Amino acid sequence: MIDISKRFPGVQALEKVTFDVRAGEVHALVGENGAGKSTLMKILAGVYHADSGQIIFRGQAASFANPYDARAHGIGTIYQELMLVQYLTVAENIFLGKVPLNRLGWVDRKKMVQEARRLLQRLELGIDPTTIVSDLPVAMQQMVEIAKALSFEAELIIMDEPTSALSQHEIEVLFATIERLRAEGRGVIFISHKLEEIFRLANRITVLRDGRHVSTQSVSEMTETQLVQMMVGRDLTSFFAKTASTLGGPILRAQGLSRRGQFYDVSFTLHSGEILGLAGLVGAGRTDVARAIFGAEDIDSGEVYLAGQRIPQGSPRAAIKAGIGFVTEDRKLQSLFLPLSVLDNVVMPKTETMAYAGMLDAKAERKLTHDFVQRLDIKTPSLAQEVSNLSGGNQQKVVLARWLAIGPKVLIVDEPTRGIDVGAKAEIHAILSRLAASGVGILLISSEMNEILALSDRILVMRDGRIVGEFSAEHATQEAIAACALGLDHGH
Repeated sequence: MIDISKRFPGVQALEKVTFDVRAGEVHALVGENGAGKSTLMKILAGVYHADSGQIIFRGQAASFANPYDARAHGIGTIYQELMLVQYLTVAENIFLGKVPLNRLGWVDRKKMVQEARRLLQRLELGIDPTTIVSDLPVAMQQMVEIAKALSFEAELIIMDEPTSALSQHEIEVLFATIERLRAEGRGVIFISHKLEEIFRLANRITVLRDGRHVSTQSVSEMTETQLVQMMVGRDLTSFFAKTASTLGGPILRAQGLSRRGQFYDVSFTLHSGEILGLAGLVGAGRTDVARAIFGAEDIDSGEVYLAGQRIPQGSPRAAIKAGIGFVTEDRKLQSLFLPLSVLDNVVMPKTETMAYAGMLDAKAERKLTHDFVQRLDIKTPSLAQEVSNLSGGNQQKVVLARWLAIGPKVLIVDEPTRGIDVGAKAEIHAILSRLAASGVGILLISSEMNEILALSDRILVMRDGRIVGEFSAEHATQEAIAACALGLDHGH
């Protein structure tokens, strides 16, 4: 890709960016959200057309009319947002657009299932090809997306945050698959915010910042510190230091929470000003417990108390009224109203209290939203901007602004920095730290061990729906928490 430029209304997304991939290499493409990575890849994949510049593929000048055209030429793309048809089977999704036909021109279902099984076995996946996709967990759906790309025998595969929803075992399977693709002479473009993955997998790294090419170097020539400085354009050595907070009295108490098949007899206390980390493997029951506390999921038994008052179960409205905010794991599907504006998203839980004689107070709504845009440094052209047009980090800040607007006593945050860049991640860590210092109790669920260790005053570990360990910040180590989550040791 030579001197690629692309402009959208009000923003120069790419400015003369040059990028190349060799056969048999993993080339990592990194940069903060909004750096231009996705735009560059969408041009390569035929989703967008460049305003200027040239693509050369296999020695020939190329221009792809649409994604199907790019795919037909041998370019496969695995997007962070899954592109699967939920009500079709795994096999039907894998062969969507190129189903095998028999001599009569009918769909050869037997052959389709056989081929799908072969591809899934290549990925070491024990998924039945006849399973409906919506019945699979997100991690397995991600692996189906990878099998789909492999089914096209693509020579160049673009992977955009492919591990964001995978467990450690599934990540290892994916990495082994990437190694096989490299050995077969295919090119892989790997986009990830996880630096340890980049340094483990990539041959070369290209850094984009503000739509421009900053650097392309061999992995052996670069350190993590240098890479981060290139990405954010500033020194991050003292970028985040947790604000010391004084723990107050108990603010939230969960007592004997159980839901058959999900979690059992979960009890804990959260203090005001405390960040309580909830660690564990994917599927341990952490999110289910959080949803139960917020009233979004029914429980078979147990009670939740906020400041000594029992909260009615099964009512998020009651939880919000009591002062509990909930930043969900999937901001796009569960937290944000993507077609609505920044203002509409921020004031959503406040509409009842901001109405006067049945009419919304537009001036008060604007002032509230403007205050939070400034306070959280949300980068948006205006309060009327559609949230769908913001970067991942700024979308997450809009979600935080919504819950901070209710003046919460407790904030539950589930994977608060998933899929956002290192700079925005440090900013969100600082916001959470300041909140705790102001007396808010925070329940932090994260699969990133570094995040749990950096932020938490105390850490609970869940396994198979139960709390199996507790660590104070000073005694918590990555090894001890992992051993406890895997059942190899008991926390204390």
